[in-house]
Amino acid sequence: MTVKGCSILLLAACCILSSLYAAAPKKLDEKKITTTLVNRYGERAGLRAKAWFDIVNNSQSLPEKQQLENVNQFFNLFRFVSDKALWGESNYWATPMEFIGVNGGDCEDFSIAKYFTLLQLGIPEDKLRITMVKATTLNQYHMVLAYYETPSSIPLVLDNLDKKIKPATQRVDLLPVYSFNGKQLWLNKEKGRGELAGSSSRLEKWNDLTHRLGVDRLRQPKLNME
Repeated sequence: MTVKGCSILLLAACCILSSLYAAAPKKLDEKKITTTLVNRYGERAGLRAKAWFDIVNNSQSLPEKQQLENVNQFFNLFRFVSDKALWGESNYWATPMEFIGVNGGDCEDFSIAKYFTLLQLGIPEDKLRITMVKATTLNQYHMVLAYYETPSSIPLVLDNLDKKIKPATQRVDLLPVYSFNGKQLWLNKEKGRGELAGSSSRLEKWNDLTHRLGVDRLRQPKLNME
């Protein structure tokens, strides 16, 4: 994917997710979601949905660092597959429920699913940034999720390439480019927060994506990931 295309899609994604979940975690209908995923993607999708709800329900009262570990480990069990192979187009942003339903996706799908889940656990969106980086080992652009314990903290990186959560200073293989959440956009010139570059609200034209966040508009993939 291109830098421009990836940044636009993920900035829109963060804007949408935060507007829905940042103010207060929304109680999700576990039965409806699980049944719908089973009907759409098969029995194994229902098992993954149940496992996801177990993570959400059992992690509510845990310290934030343990919540990060639980969510990162859970989603890093999913498979990596390109948008082109899975959805038939080069830059498809899957909703977290689609990601769980089909059992995989590409780097932005991992990051968005982790971001959504951590918001659901009550972690403030000010502590979370979806970050576009240049992965030097792959020589391509990549997406990770960054967590800032405090505004001045070195962020922790949740990644599907290196599955262990590490401070950004230890991820010398990642060169930050942009970072996003539902409120702001930053231009990253170093391992810290970066330079404020405007509000993410300017991408309101992408609000039609909110119609896909529920389980009533799940898309059928081209590739069977079971």
